[in-house]
Amino acid sequence: MTDGEKPARRSQAWFGASGRGGMVYRSWMRNQGFGPEVFDGRPVIGIATSASELAPCNAHLTRVAEAVKRGVWQAGGFPLQFPTMATGETLMRPTAMLFRNLMAMEVEELIRANPLDGVVLLSGCDKTTPAMLMGAASVDLPALMVTGGPMLNGKYRGEDVGSGTHVWKFEEDLKTGRMTQEECFFAEGCMARSNGHCMTMGTASTMACLAEALGMQLPGSATWPAVDARRMETAQAAGRRIVAMVEEELRPSHILTRGAFENAVRVNAAIGGSTNAIIHLTALAGRVGVDLTPGDFDTLARTVPTLLNLMPSGKYLMEDFCYAGGLPAVLAELHRGGLLHGEQLTVTGRGIGENVADAENHNPDVITPLAAPFQPAGTGTAVLRGNLCPDGAVIKQSAASPHLLTHRGPARVFDSPEAYHEVADDPDLDVDENTVLVIRNAGPKGYPGMPEVSNVPLPTKLLKAGVTDMVRVCDGRMSGTGYGTVVLHVAPEAAVGGPLALVRDGDPIVLDVPGRTLRLDVDEAELQRRRAAWRPPAPRHHGGYAWLYTEHVEQADQGADFDFLRGCRGHEVPRDSH
Repeated sequence: MTDGEKPARRSQAWFGASGRGGMVYRSWMRNQGFGPEVFDGRPVIGIATSASELAPCNAHLTRVAEAVKRGVWQAGGFPLQFPTMATGETLMRPTAMLFRNLMAMEVEELIRANPLDGVVLLSGCDKTTPAMLMGAASVDLPALMVTGGPMLNGKYRGEDVGSGTHVWKFEEDLKTGRMTQEECFFAEGCMARSNGHCMTMGTASTMACLAEALGMQLPGSATWPAVDARRMETAQAAGRRIVAMVEEELRPSHILTRGAFENAVRVNAAIGGSTNAIIHLTALAGRVGVDLTPGDFDTLARTVPTLLNLMPSGKYLMEDFCYAGGLPAVLAELHRGGLLHGEQLTVTGRGIGENVADAENHNPDVITPLAAPFQPAGTGTAVLRGNLCPDGAVIKQSAASPHLLTHRGPARVFDSPEAYHEVADDPDLDVDENTVLVIRNAGPKGYPGMPEVSNVPLPTKLLKAGVTDMVRVCDGRMSGTGYGTVVLHVAPEAAVGGPLALVRDGDPIVLDVPGRTLRLDVDEAELQRRRAAWRPPAPRHHGGYAWLYTEHVEQADQGADFDFLRGCRGHEVPRDSH
């Protein structure tokens, strides 16, 4: 090899091989009608698609993949589409989060095991985006994310309705008699009226935006609606760009640095993003060796106001956000305000500040300026500490009730979400508006999988009395489309003996969000007695994936990844078996 000559492409270990091995690889590929010229050393680009009719948010990704292929062919590459599992939160039980790590493992191993030089990742529903990024980061081949885009705005009786967010509202309307079952059934179709993921700032929209903020998605591509022709233009551009990234040897490890994660944390605050971003970004950071903790989210976000007026915190939806200028307009505003590392490298090969230098805000009521933000700095996701959550807990202030951000009330404890739902409609349930509902055993190990159950509906008797919010405390998660004064991700979780396991009915719980504390007002000696008497729950799984999950999943504050998946394992070509 002469000076300056690049090594043979990784795919050539398969398609450029001589003898029987090369013959096997090439001949079987040719049964699909590929001519011999595709094996000439051009970049082989994998298109990992999570398309599935069992994941409605991802069902259209097969069409997106075709657009990516066009771009790869245009740029002189050889595109090969392959399927991955799809972790759709809408249908999977007990929760899609149980399978995020499995999907990340599958993506990682499929990329490594196959003759690929780069990969385009097609995701939609909220767990598929972090899972794909985690898997690709652990292989560290050139990779580019293309999210499938949000649904069109929901429309019901002349008003905009948001997926997820209005589910909670319609449920309350049903319980209080403001809506009939027939009206609710009709509203379902009005809420989800096109392909795509949630069009509120739920976790799917949040993670799409954060993939762009991290630099792993092309500028402006997070917000185009799934059915907008420009979604396909973006995908085609991604196909062209990934070929160039292979030529440039631009890998995730060059992009996913500490500065990229700091940008993403601040962007999450600015867009009123989902609390689930904390878990997903923390897990992704662990794959690339970046030390990111829940405390970083609080520290970095305190100076960032909420700029985006979107449900569930505001009134608009993703389609409005897109037409107002999309994420580039938010990034540009943060960059001008000194809240963004503008030099941070992205998949374009340029810094993120340069990417958005010409971005414009076309609707300042949707994307508010720093000088007059939708909500002031310090009102984003807060990280709490205290004797009830020694390793942290989180609360989304922008979706909470201000009068409940400082609160003291008696606990009403339920050992599972199901236990609460069994009595939630009981007119004699011993609760009032001051009660703190405690839902435990919903954490990573306890459920298992840490489901989105923390924002349980209010007791029916209180809804009928006009109560609109209560403090809820849980070691599980909440959908990014949800709202309410809900403390989430309590760590350590109850199932491993965290303090939440020691709470009893009537115990005073003190929430002080401005002071960033969550405290159980019970004498320490009494807590020690309870701790000595506590016994771990009996194992629920003795084999299969659920057993593997409970044995190896880390706590929420560490990203709920598997302990054996941290770090990058690289893309070394497997030994040839032929």
